[in-house]
Amino acid sequence: MSPMDVLLPAPAVFHPVVDLGTGAVVAVAAHCEPAGPPPAYPMADPAREDVRRAVLAARAVVELGTSLPLQLSLRAETIAHGRHTLVELHQRLAETGRRPGEIIFCVTGGFAPAQRPLVSAALHDLRKAGYLVGLAGLGAVHAPLDLLADASPYLVRLDQELARRAVSDPRRSALVASLVELAHRIGTHVLAPGLATEEQVLHARRLGVRLVQGPALAPPEWRPGMRVTVPVAAREEPAAPAMGPDVGPRVSEFTLPAVTMPTSATADEVLNAFNAEPSTSSIVLVDEYQRPRHTVDRTRFLLKLSGAYGHALHAHKPAARLADPPRLVPKTVPAIAALRAAGRDDDRVYDDLVVTDEVGRTLGIVRVGDLIRSLSP
Repeated sequence: MSPMDVLLPAPAVFHPVVDLGTGAVVAVAAHCEPAGPPPAYPMADPAREDVRRAVLAARAVVELGTSLPLQLSLRAETIAHGRHTLVELHQRLAETGRRPGEIIFCVTGGFAPAQRPLVSAALHDLRKAGYLVGLAGLGAVHAPLDLLADASPYLVRLDQELARRAVSDPRRSALVASLVELAHRIGTHVLAPGLATEEQVLHARRLGVRLVQGPALAPPEWRPGMRVTVPVAAREEPAAPAMGPDVGPRVSEFTLPAVTMPTSATADEVLNAFNAEPSTSSIVLVDEYQRPRHTVDRTRFLLKLSGAYGHALHAHKPAARLADPPRLVPKTVPAIAALRAAGRDDDRVYDDLVVTDEVGRTLGIVRVGDLIRSLSP
């Protein structure tokens, strides 16, 4: 029996990842500290212990019954430990029922120069398997900037103290603004964690940060489905300066984590997912390779089920019968081009767009309203 075969009960901490553009919870960040090492393995390998904590956190989220994407943390030393560690991680996570495209791995810790080739290879392997990857601690840890280009991260998570102190320290504020501009230019999200006050949240928003988490948004006992508090400025704030080349911002700047389900999902399963999180505007039905096959629009779906005999007729049948073909946009498309594409379908102008990676897998969704607001003068 290996250390991974003994998963002790452990308290899990959950944080909502909130989109400041819409006020919606778009993912669940989970962290789990084991109650103690497995009795038979008091000197467990740190890499395997790190994997074990990630699996515990994933299981804890699954037990909550939410379909929201999951954000987990892994140490850089862990992913550099070798492919056998990543294979074990993949197998254990598969046992939870969560698919790779529903999981965002934020890699923490310093990126030692000697480990750079191993870390780069591991990030590539995670992305190839379909996981979304992020780099954590940006602004404080040793993270070579060209790693941002090599790793093609889905998001970068700022150092927590940097994100908090930016509101009162002009130099740290300038550093955050620069990191946000860099992320926008390479098509990566920025997440500001640990925000504890309304002022910190509003300042992050002014700097162009869109994804946030922390006690200012939800209490320690927060669970998926509970309300979050999104501070609103007392007056209209100046928009962050436009970033990027002359073609304008890329659609990747507005991409949010997607709620995905397999194409075999029933209408009742989709209904439960919508009921569990009121801010979910659509669900993407994907095949075994995470390629989008259908999108279920919340409003039209609920209307069909609420009609006479709607639930009785559809509940136990495939949700795909009530879905539409996905409106696909590559992650490199300019936002203005995506908006024009959305306007070609009069019946579905405001349907979410599905953003895909270079091999056609689901990266996330874009809400058309966000594109309209961003491109309006």
